[in-house]
Amino acid sequence: MLSIFRRLMKNEHGATAIEYTLIASLIAVAAITAFSSVGTKVSGVMSNVANTMT
Repeated sequence: MLSIFRRLMKNEHGATAIEYTLIASLIAVAAITAFSSVGTKVSGVMSNVANTMT
């Protein structure tokens, strides 16, 4: 069991994949937050335009 753990600790490929996954997930969370904020503002602008046209 200890030898398996040592092999996993020496393996760099798994750690790199996990790091890239964490970076991608952080970028996704930031993008979702930004799109949500922009979407709310665009919705407000479109509501103002619709109200002005009627």
